[in-house]
Amino acid sequence: MRLSLCAIVKNEEASLMNCLMSVKDVVDEMVVLDTGSTDRTVAIAKAFGATVGFYPWQDDFAAARNESLKFATGDWILVLDADEVLKPEIVPQIRQAMQNEHHLLVNLVRQEVGATQSPYSLVSRLFRCHPEIQFTHPYHAMVDDSVASLRDRENHWQVVSLSAVAIEHYGYQPGAIAGKNKLARAKTAMEAYLSEFPEDTYTASKLGAIYVQLGEITQGIALLEQAIPKEGDPLVLFELHYHLGIAQTRLENFNAAKMHYQAACELPILRSLKLGAYLNWGNLLKAEGNLGGAILAYQQALAIDPQFAAAYYNLGMVCKQLGKIPEAIAAYQSAIQLNPHYAEAYQNLGVAFLKGGNVPASLKAFSQAIALYQKSNPQEAQRIRQELQTMGFKV
Repeated sequence: MRLSLCAIVKNEEASLMNCLMSVKDVVDEMVVLDTGSTDRTVAIAKAFGATVGFYPWQDDFAAARNESLKFATGDWILVLDADEVLKPEIVPQIRQAMQNEHHLLVNLVRQEVGATQSPYSLVSRLFRCHPEIQFTHPYHAMVDDSVASLRDRENHWQVVSLSAVAIEHYGYQPGAIAGKNKLARAKTAMEAYLSEFPEDTYTASKLGAIYVQLGEITQGIALLEQAIPKEGDPLVLFELHYHLGIAQTRLENFNAAKMHYQAACELPILRSLKLGAYLNWGNLLKAEGNLGGAILAYQQALAIDPQFAAAYYNLGMVCKQLGKIPEAIAAYQSAIQLNPHYAEAYQNLGVAFLKGGNVPASLKAFSQAIALYQKSNPQEAQRIRQELQTMGFKV
């Protein structure tokens, strides 16, 4: 079975090499579709022996991805973005999945490196090269609609999911997160698409989330709630409930938010996809004083993923509030071990050490917090420094 990589790019010289390096010994050919680069992106792709195509960007990811498929000659397609890398540990499972003659689509778990809320997502990025499989949706493009149509006519096809992390995505790193201008463009494109396909709950879930992110809370809630009864796909239902939980929290409708997070956590999807919902649910319980419930929610998240730094941090906050200082210190240290740049964890570790009477360890933690804040939030660094000086400490 021959495997083709298909990637669409624009000015990705900083990340494309890592992407192509991760698949150079896995795929049989690389297809890189350039949508208007002015840097070394095309030269890097050619250096890896990629087939390079050119396509003018039309603010439509589905159109660009479908254009890239035209260059592929493999039996299977693997789709990556330039800021993603394939984990080598997943390759044997991918090869095994491709050998099954009934497999049409293989969903892959993607780790959102740097994301503090939802560190994992499920993406439809590995599929059989078939003339009827095409991407739809101008933003958050996916092949699921065409796959579903094909399976309705030919029911021998199967869709499966690999549970181990397959892709690392670095789009949530500092400086890489989309700005409001990009969100506005996505909003405009999805509004146009939804006006043409008003029953498309997948687009409704994505557009509703953008409304909430842009502060248009009421409009976001209306769209998300309208979509809920129309869709039976557990993954889409999860996103609808999850984003409704966020929106209702913004409006301080905490009971409604908890209801949505609970509904999200009860859906039959991969447990790793529920981490953000457990975290936010725990935060709501903590805010209302249900510290035992909050601890349980954070522990459920850590049972799913022991590498979830944000859950350790929030667990530390609850333990500190309960006066369980050794437990709080241990939780903060676990968060820092997983994320050495976690300024808030260093800051609260300093508080916990101070409450426990270990002044040298406290000042060391505060110093590390200040150094990290100095790069990302200088005002907070100065505030901590002044508070420590008020208490008679010098850092």
